[in-house]
Amino acid sequence: MDVDVQKLVFEFLGGLGIFLLGIKYMGEGLQKSAGDRLRDILDRFTSNPFMGVLAGIIVTALIQSSSGTTVLTVGLVNAGFMTLRQAIGVIMGANIGTTVTAFIIGINVGEYALPVLAIGCFLLFFFKHKKITAIGQALFGFGALFFGLELMGEAMKPLSSLQAFQQLTLDMSDSPVLGVLVGTLLTLIVQSSSATIGILQSLYAENAIELHAAIPVLFGDNIGTTITAVLASIGASVAAKRTALTHVLFNVIGSIIFLLVLGWFTKYIIYLQEHLHLNAEMTLAFAHGSFNVANTLIQFSFIGTLAWAVTKLVPGEDMIIEHKPKHLDPIFIERSATLALDQAKAEIIRMGELASSGLERTNDFLVTHQQKHAEIALQTEEALNNLDRKITDYLIRLSGKSMSEAESNRHTSFMDTVRDIERIGDHYENIIELVNYQISNKLILTKPAQEDINNMYDLTVMTVRQAVKALENVDRKMALSVLQKENEIDKMERTYRKKHIIRLNEGLCTPAAGIVFVDIISNLERVGDHAVNIAEEVLGKIDHL
Repeated sequence: MDVDVQKLVFEFLGGLGIFLLGIKYMGEGLQKSAGDRLRDILDRFTSNPFMGVLAGIIVTALIQSSSGTTVLTVGLVNAGFMTLRQAIGVIMGANIGTTVTAFIIGINVGEYALPVLAIGCFLLFFFKHKKITAIGQALFGFGALFFGLELMGEAMKPLSSLQAFQQLTLDMSDSPVLGVLVGTLLTLIVQSSSATIGILQSLYAENAIELHAAIPVLFGDNIGTTITAVLASIGASVAAKRTALTHVLFNVIGSIIFLLVLGWFTKYIIYLQEHLHLNAEMTLAFAHGSFNVANTLIQFSFIGTLAWAVTKLVPGEDMIIEHKPKHLDPIFIERSATLALDQAKAEIIRMGELASSGLERTNDFLVTHQQKHAEIALQTEEALNNLDRKITDYLIRLSGKSMSEAESNRHTSFMDTVRDIERIGDHYENIIELVNYQISNKLILTKPAQEDINNMYDLTVMTVRQAVKALENVDRKMALSVLQKENEIDKMERTYRKKHIIRLNEGLCTPAAGIVFVDIISNLERVGDHAVNIAEEVLGKIDHL
């Protein structure tokens, strides 16, 4: 039988492209219709590794990507929302959640692919409601997934008659390790285990590969999918590297275990196939699901060992910024308004220290242009946003309780101070964006301009630190010093703007670089304003005493 190689390649690649687009659209549509609360699910429901497994299953089933869940998990570990042990649970759950796609394929609704795709398009193009368009996107992705699979299936039909392919399947039958390598390499290339398992399901449905040759390839698909997390962790934090390595170890260890019992596992899948009357696609879906569930059950008891192993393999201390509040115990709201306000103040001081730290890291980025400083500063800004929400919620709950006039004044003062500290984070985030713009557009600030920024930056950081200290110690002298320093910051901004105009007129500075300079000193001046607001709250508090 002659095989039209060009047609085979074109249909396969086109089908693969449509299949991958379908997975992406279906995942994004489901994510949008779920209210985009996936990070919250991971944050709230990972109090222990078992809950982490459940959260990993739910999130991966929604976004149709175990790699996507792993990337989210890395971010949460970095942010201090989740420990490495909890993250390992999420990764185990993500491996189970990713099997959902294989089961969807096993339902075999390929003949309805085009009508479903058309309905999805109709909802996307003719409705403006976000929820409906999100459902339309998910349906479009669902239809595209099956349409792409149909194209790939048609393309792979002639493969079974090719001598080279027949020889490869025979070799994989004789050497399961070769099958694992083939699955790993295929997923490394395609960057989606769902796609490679879909291809494997089509091959098995066309009788182009035997079951005992297909199962080791399936193990390899699970190893290959870890490459996304590995690539994402290159140049990232120690926590990111450890989480990515956990993903690799989990799948490699699981594959080794199941290769040792491959004969028994294959007999178990054949038993399921015969007694449940499974079609070819669903047989491999059950094999994929059984492998990942059993692997999780086996390794779940060894989460502590896995965490210890990756900590040894990836040594070093990591910069983890604790996003969660440490002092906001709700029991004090019921017991004593004074004690609850003390708790809020302790958290506000911590928030202020984080804002100062983020401001300093931003300055490091401004001077060195090293992205690691920007990443830490942005993580700190995320922590400020979270603490802003948590402290404000705490104070709002407290406002419903009976308070004296002095306590009520403190309460109002704290609400304002939290907002000022959060705004400091917004301003240094603006500075990071300006520096990134400067780097990407290769803009050079003149030496005098750089010196002006450095002088103003040093004074601004000192002012913010003093404002936080004044708040902590209710120190009038320090609060007055903050007001004096802010006046100096205002004078600096006016002076430096005039100097900048002179440089522009003399042609020493380009207009684009000048915009960056002016916006940076403008943001620093506003940071100074927020520091003054904090100091004035302190002075107002003293006046009320």
